[in-house]
Amino acid sequence: QVQLVESGGGLVQAGGSLRLSCAASGRIFSMNAMGWYRQAPGKQRELVATITSISNTNYADSVKGRFTISRDNAKNTVYLQMNSLGPDDTALYYCRAWGPARNYWGQGTQVTVSS
Repeated sequence: QVQLVESGGGLVQAGGSLRLSCAASGRIFSMNAMGWYRQAPGKQRELVATITSISNTNYADSVKGRFTISRDNAKNTVYLQMNSLGPDDTALYYCRAWGPARNYWGQGTQVTVSS
């Protein structure tokens, strides 16, 4: 079992920055990758960024150049640095970890960007 706890969300003005954290505990050694997803009201959950166990990264086109995903293996934590935030980035942000036949989600952290 893997437990994921997100933190770092909040209210920020357009153009501002936030850093999200996802602390993982449990059998994380079996996870191939971790990532951030988001879901805005009335919309489907979408991929934001992912990072593999060897730190290969992938980003949604909408966040490339603004968001950076990283991981600290010693702390079992994945981060999402979000810069130049805009109202379209307002959503509930979820952390995900997955591996062979395993898929885990956190509870989410709200990010609200005011214009």
